[in-house]
Formats: sequence, C-alpha cells, structure tokens
Amino acid sequence: MWDAAIKAARQTFSPEFRGVLWKSIGITLALLVFGWFALEAAAERLVTLPNPTANWLAHLVAGLGAAFGLLFLVTPVTAMVAGLFLDDIAGHVERAHYPDDPPGVAPPFWRGLLLSARFALLVLGLNLLLLVLLFLPGINLVAWLGVNGYLLSREYFALAAMRFRGEAEATALRRRHSGKVFLGGLLVAGLAVIPFANLLTPLFATAFFVHLHKQAAASDAKRLGTQGPGGRLRP
Repeated sequence: MWDAAIKAARQTFSPEFRGVLWKSIGITLALLVFGWFALEAAAERLVTLPNPTANWLAHLVAGLGAAFGLLFLVTPVTAMVAGLFLDDIAGHVERAHYPDDPPGVAPPFWRGLLLSARFALLVLGLNLLLLVLLFLPGINLVAWLGVNGYLLSREYFALAAMRFRGEAEATALRRRHSGKVFLGGLLVAGLAVIPFANLLTPLFATAFFVHLHKQAAASDAKRLGTQGPGGRLRP
C-alpha cells in the first residue's frame, strides 16, 4: 500500500498530471467560492436583527459558520471533481506504470456522471449527519475519518476497478481486499482534512486506487494461478 501511495504522490506533481491538476484545483475552488457566497446569501436573508450591533455580530458569526461549513463541502466537492478527470488520471497512471497491460475502458459518459454525482451526494449527506458530533472533540474526528475512509475507499476503488470489470465483480474484488482498501481510504481521508493539500485529493486518490486495484487483481491472479486481460480473473 505504501508503495502505491509513494507512486501516486510522485505522479500527482508530474508533467503529464499538471494540466489536470490545475483544472481540478480551479474547478474545486470555483465550486467552494460559489458555496461560500450561497451560504453568505442565505445568512443575509435569514439573520436580520433590529439592533445594528447585534445584527453585525450575528452576521459575523454566520460568516464564520459559513467558513466552517465549507470544511464539510471540501470532501464531496473534490469527490465530484474526481469524476470529471478520473479517466484522464487513470489513463496516465496505467500508461506510465502498467504499459504491458491492456488499457482500461471508461464507462459511458452518463453512467460515469451518475456514479460521480451519487458519490458526492452520499459523502455530503453522511458528513452533514456527522454534525451532531460537532461538540464531542476527538470522537467527531475519529467518526469523520472512519466514515469518510470507508466511503472514499469504496467509491474510488470502484471507479478504478470498473475500468476493467463490471460493478458486481469490482465490489467482490474490493470485499476480498477490504482491509487494505479501507486503510487506503483512511490515508485519503487524512489528506482531505489538511488545508490546501485536500485540493490534491482527487488526483492523488484516483492514482492511488488505480495502483491498489492493480495490486488486488494481481494478488487474486497469483492466488488462483490465472489472469486475464487488464487483471481480470478467468474462472
């Protein structure tokens, strides 16, 4: 797993990733700025007090709350952005590290868009539920890492695996290697809580889980003594 993380980290800043990196960061920042203004506008409409000083303080608190709320938007926004560039990133990784393997096949556009939207909404919904733990220091961080580690590992692994196999087969492969995949998700979730570094999460996570998928497929092939195109197992 650490070998996959090192390879993914190195390639995140490589020349072939540079164009995708800037587009990913640009779209993520644009969406977060839009989210900021949306939250600010909502606060302006909902918070109106007769006393000017109290009104100013209320809007200040609302502004700080909006900034805090953006922390919960970073992960779902980066997850959504990942779906836009997954195939470009995965293709770069496969050509650089697995040139002898058949290339993966991207899912149809609308199918990929649906998977990305489902992923982003699921992450957003569960992170909003975690707000109930806001005033339980320590517990909230552990819960956040656990939930997001599971979600990120499940979805990023599926997105990488489904370039080579159907959804049911990708799920079965993930479950056979659930421990390693979940640890990979915790690593990505840890990156997602670091300011500025979390903007790199889509690129790093996609490259990282491409490597993890290749390792999982190779492990199964070695165990069963058979391997098909692109790491697909033959019965």
